Amino acid sequence: METVHLILAHEQALLAAIREQDIQQLDRLLHEDLLFTLPTGQLITKADDLASYRAGHLVVTRLQASPPHVRVVAATAVVAVTIALEGTYQGQPLAGTYQYLRVWQQTQAAWQVIAGSCVPVST
Repeated sequence: METVHLILAHEQALLAAIREQDIQQLDRLLHEDLLFTLPTGQLITKADDLASYRAGHLVVTRLQASPPHVRVVAATAVVAVTIALEGTYQGQPLAGTYQYLRVWQQTQAAWQVIAGSCVPVST
């Protein structure tokens, strides 16, 4: 159960980093080999994600997460969470509810997100 609490704390830190565009924190929490699928189907890497934050493409004005579901197997944790998101992306309004699936991998240094995806939720 201890690992679940640690993953939940990391999830909170990740959401705060997204909200605050904290690139240093995102750099710590994202694995170098990250693969993430956006709602458009586009596959991005850690470098792509951080570059987008550095460019200020995503500005979050509201981010509300449901209680996450966490499953831990050995040195891997899978998190499913629904997030209501509002803001702008590349200057265009962004508002919707999305289902995120993130895979956390325990490395020698820390737990980091190594894979994930995000799909829109119909309302």
